[in-house]
Amino acid sequence: MKPKYQLIIEDIKSHILSGTYKAGEKIPSESALQESYNVSRQTVRKAILELSNEGFLRSERGSGTYVSSQYRSRTGTKAMNKTIGVITTYISDYIFPSIIRGIESRLNEDNYSLLLASTNNDISQEKKALEMMLSYGVDGLIIEPTRSNVFNPNIAYYLSFKEQEVPFAMINAYYEELEVPFFCLDDVQSSYLATRELIAKGHTQIGIIAKMDDLQGKFRMKGFIKALGEAKLRFQHEHVLSFDTETKPDLSANLEVYLNDNRDELTALVCYNDEVGLEVVHVCRKLGISIPDELSIIGQDNSYFAKNANIQLTTLTHPQEQMGRDAADWVIKNLQGKKDLPINTYYQPVLIEGETVKAIEVE
Repeated sequence: MKPKYQLIIEDIKSHILSGTYKAGEKIPSESALQESYNVSRQTVRKAILELSNEGFLRSERGSGTYVSSQYRSRTGTKAMNKTIGVITTYISDYIFPSIIRGIESRLNEDNYSLLLASTNNDISQEKKALEMMLSYGVDGLIIEPTRSNVFNPNIAYYLSFKEQEVPFAMINAYYEELEVPFFCLDDVQSSYLATRELIAKGHTQIGIIAKMDDLQGKFRMKGFIKALGEAKLRFQHEHVLSFDTETKPDLSANLEVYLNDNRDELTALVCYNDEVGLEVVHVCRKLGISIPDELSIIGQDNSYFAKNANIQLTTLTHPQEQMGRDAADWVIKNLQGKKDLPINTYYQPVLIEGETVKAIEVE
């Protein structure tokens, strides 16, 4: 367990970095802090001393303790070249190594450094990553939002970057509460094309596996519904299996129930991404459901998984490395003072045919 003074340090830092306590503002008195945190005056003074040493606070005899912005200039001891922070949900999984490779290659061209953090799609870890970036004093930031389809309590940190005029752009998704430049796949179009391909192959009983705490999942659901509507096919809620970050570990077990329940009706599935698509393949093999003879499957993102699985998954493209390059290029050009930069960029997906979709005869 952390010492009490350390918890006070972290809490006051959070208030400063999120903008609750602003530079030059007086913080509560020692006695008020003592009462608020239920600690001794010695513990409060130890926390204030350390925060002062780190440049977050300054004390004026007879007046009180004030928020200092000195911590920002202390990063002047870092390398002369500028540093761009990158926060992604994951680093070594799925399409993220390709995205990060694209960012890094563009930053290297202009001798920018990269400071990398991941959140595991967890809001508390995103908070820590944002506080680290603010404390370090990064010159720009590229972020993949965490659980972008639910309210995020870390919005204040992004507003702090804006107040400090630190340029940042988002990739893969964005927070709808913020006006922020972003680089995204057209996720509505991706799922729309997947569904339309299945309809073109004669399928009318089509389900979807959707991750609903991320904006990509919301938009991919929208594309699925759009394609069904155009084909005058009924949207059936029982053909939807939704999950989120917290329930993802249960996906395999939930897929077994879902596929068993819909075995006699469903002939095709649109999957949230390739990872989910291959999980469906795995569960179908366990249940003895033949792919694509009994069930056609389409993934999305043209990931490393899709390219290296023992079955060639039908999928749709994702820009991956190009998206990373473009986001890094945007931040660099912004720092160089370039004007008229794009506010948002959508990449258009293309279907890649594999072995997991089969045409069915229309009766």
